[in-house]
Amino acid sequence: MTGPEEPLPPELSPRAQAARLGGVPEEQADPSAGGAYRAGRRGRRAERGPEHGSGQGSGQEPGQGPAGKPKRRRSRWKSLLLLLAVLVALLLLLVAATWIWADGKLAKVSAITDYSGRPANGPGTNWLIVGSDSRAGLTARQQQELHVGSDTGVNTDTVMVLHKGANGPVLMSIPRDSYVTVPGYTDSRGTAHSAHKDKINAAFAAGGPQLLVKTVETTTGIHLDHYTEVGFTGVVDIVNSLGGVPICLSAPVKDAKSGADLKAGCQTLNGTQSLQLVRTRYSLPDSDLSRIQNQQRFLQAMAKQVVRPGTWLNPFTLYPFLSAALDSLRVDQGTGMWTLSQFGLQMHRVSGPGGKTVTVPLATQDYTTPGGASAVLWSPSGSAALFDEIQNDRPITTASNPSGTKGN
Repeated sequence: MTGPEEPLPPELSPRAQAARLGGVPEEQADPSAGGAYRAGRRGRRAERGPEHGSGQGSGQEPGQGPAGKPKRRRSRWKSLLLLLAVLVALLLLLVAATWIWADGKLAKVSAITDYSGRPANGPGTNWLIVGSDSRAGLTARQQQELHVGSDTGVNTDTVMVLHKGANGPVLMSIPRDSYVTVPGYTDSRGTAHSAHKDKINAAFAAGGPQLLVKTVETTTGIHLDHYTEVGFTGVVDIVNSLGGVPICLSAPVKDAKSGADLKAGCQTLNGTQSLQLVRTRYSLPDSDLSRIQNQQRFLQAMAKQVVRPGTWLNPFTLYPFLSAALDSLRVDQGTGMWTLSQFGLQMHRVSGPGGKTVTVPLATQDYTTPGGASAVLWSPSGSAALFDEIQNDRPITTASNPSGTKGN
């Protein structure tokens, strides 16, 4: 038999009394009534693990609950999405501002006009590309460094037509010494000139872009939609802004007049070297026709540099390039940044599998004009067939004859 329980000493604290009654350690005892029972529950919850607990007993922050973590994740995702939306908005704003700035900076000229007998607008889009040899704005030192001389006239070393159509882009070069009929015009002093025979680059010198456009249209039958012109310094500045233009030359190019001294093989040309390449003709096997091939090769190589991601995604390349290009180009009144971007894209595609480069087929490149100048004559049948294919957007089947010895 057990005797009656001895009363607890009165000097024990409530926590100690509860511990003795409940058989739990004193530090876990609850001083209130039923403390031993609650202490036992806490011990059992600890043994089952935190996943069975809730509230403070489960080890979570007050008010967190099982859904606390997903709520915090959703909050973080909302913050990230908001940040992303702000960044996209800023990027779009920057693109729009750049676009507006560039479009407003384009230098425009009244190059394309309507007139009686103008060729009809055919399928596709045609750009006239002109390389001006104006020395305007060049210092004597620059003229010497670039080997361009001090001629005060304005001529063109490059005349090309870029056609965008359903059969892929076509780049057609027109020799600058082509002997053609220049339409009648009135010069800047008000003097009227009747239609007459002359070299095609004389039309540019006499009547500027407008007369050259009209001469190309009337002699080829090709309707021109847009006009793009770049000068000496433009080539140098654009190439330098791109960090150079990689190009592969099948033979060395060395010419005292242009200053070119380029090795055969693949290399990267700076701005001055690029200008020297596209101007060299006297030391080349077929003079202007060989120069045309180098010009076509160079323009395609430069277009690749322009459209590469490294140009458009790098602001330290993009903005110097845009600034150099916009300072150097002159375009027709109907050309904006969208049209100019399409022009650059087609120039890039010319070198692809669907593109084609051609030169107007020639009858001879040794023609002497009545005035005693040296010129080239187009092949009547070959040139007419090529012009018709471009104007009507048909596949190009007419072959060029770079040697110029015999036309089609």
